[in-house]
Amino acid sequence: GDLWRVGFTKFAVRMLGDMVDHGFEAEPDAPVRAGQVVGWIEGFKAISDLFCIAEGQFAGANPLLKERITVVNKDPYGEGWLYMVKGKPDSKCVDVHGYRAILDRTIDKILEKQKSEEIK
Repeated sequence: GDLWRVGFTKFAVRMLGDMVDHGFEAEPDAPVRAGQVVGWIEGFKAISDLFCIAEGQFAGANPLLKERITVVNKDPYGEGWLYMVKGKPDSKCVDVHGYRAILDRTIDKILEKQKSEEIK
């Protein structure tokens, strides 16, 4: 299987607030399945379980999180990734391009609705 780097969206980071702590229950090379809790992360506003996105092997946590967990807030799409997994992603998962496409469609629907309400 392919190696996947998993992280939060900017929206998720905003909902959790500034990151303060984290932990991983899954060990490197351990078998994992999609939907399995592999760890947790604590933000100033909330604590969230971290779910595995694929069937395969847990490839490890981002080592940078131990030194600077705030990197998740500052650079969620770059250095602030959470963990890696080797395997086949769940069919419901999207990469950054798929996520952007979903956002674009959602924004288009909102704008269309606003426009139709203005016409009335």
